[in-house]
Amino acid sequence: MATKPIRPAGRANAGAAKSQAANLRQTRREHAHETAEDYVEAIGDLIAETGEARVVDLAKRLGVTHATVNRTIGRLRKAGYVTSQPYRSIFLTDSGRDLAVACKSRHETVVAFLRSLGIPERVAEMDAEGIEHHVSPETLAAFRNALRND
Repeated sequence: MATKPIRPAGRANAGAAKSQAANLRQTRREHAHETAEDYVEAIGDLIAETGEARVVDLAKRLGVTHATVNRTIGRLRKAGYVTSQPYRSIFLTDSGRDLAVACKSRHETVVAFLRSLGIPERVAEMDAEGIEHHVSPETLAAFRNALRND
């Protein structure tokens, strides 16, 4: 049985490759934003609960290593969401606080909506962690409207 040789991508495939690369870059940006949202929400929660957010507490809460937290905090600092110094607490900037409040509200709305459908608390919390980053403003508004009408 003869096999066809693998040919290098031609012009037609070059467009598809560029499109795929652009899509993958966009997906990586979206995942980075999801991570930023998870971190600022967790930092806000820790500050509200204990008065401070430390690397060790974030690592424990998010289930990641200290090194991962430090790298992410560096990115959040560059993005203007947090301020921090080595071996000190992490603080949210005004824009970090705004993002944390928006994320917390979105999370609570998704959980409340799922709970209104009879989803158990534990499952609703787990599902909300994924849904909250992808729900459109229109769908979120519909969730809130449905909750008001319950």
